[in-house]
Amino acid sequence: MYAVDQYDGADKRRCQRLLALTYQASTGVLTKIGETDLACIAAQRGYDLAEQADEPVVLTSLIRSVCHALLSAGRHSDAVSLIDNTPATIGTLESTSSRAFVSVYGTMYLTGAMAAARADDQAMTTEFLRQAELAAQQLRRDDNLLWNAFGPTNVAIHRVATAMELGNVPLALDLGPRVDPSPLPVERQVRHRLEVARAYSARNHRDDALRLILDAEQVAPEQVRHHSLSRDLVLTWIRRNRGPRDEQLAYLAERLNVA
Repeated sequence: MYAVDQYDGADKRRCQRLLALTYQASTGVLTKIGETDLACIAAQRGYDLAEQADEPVVLTSLIRSVCHALLSAGRHSDAVSLIDNTPATIGTLESTSSRAFVSVYGTMYLTGAMAAARADDQAMTTEFLRQAELAAQQLRRDDNLLWNAFGPTNVAIHRVATAMELGNVPLALDLGPRVDPSPLPVERQVRHRLEVARAYSARNHRDDALRLILDAEQVAPEQVRHHSLSRDLVLTWIRRNRGPRDEQLAYLAERLNVA
């Protein structure tokens, strides 16, 4: 922040870019720990800095952060409106767009799709997924530019996640097991397994769901032990269990501290 105030010209813009990305990282952490008000403040400050720096890639990435913050605050419709109106600010994809811009553009629409699904807006969910798919087709492979893990696989994962948010469990179960998340970072791989486990559980296929959570725990134990999806599923199974003690489930519940 001091450097932003002290420098001029290209150096100032570089500092604004770096500080905007710092606020983006802060937004991600704050949303995960439930500090929604602080997340919204951090996201807005990052957005303002990216706008001042006139940096389309960073600005688009910060729009996604603002959307995340709105989602964490339960403002789903506001998040949908933000993404729907974004092309007027940043423009649309061109054949000459940089790979970094295509990546953040597509990721932004994936976040918008989740917002639309949580707002129970099927039409906007479909449209945002379509926009993300177009970006993935232009990128043509999975990548991790600006740490967003965007590409065809992440689009496929979000089709499963949005189906679950919209209550379309059959679609999620049709798509989910066929997605190979291995090209993506571990966090995305585990998040997908948890989503498919939720779909299995919704159809009373608890053993399949439990197997996925145990597999995910082997890959990223801390993520599984602290994620609301895994904790909620295990707690529900424990409360509903009326038969003999399931040792695997019982020990998992102890590790998640929900026993």
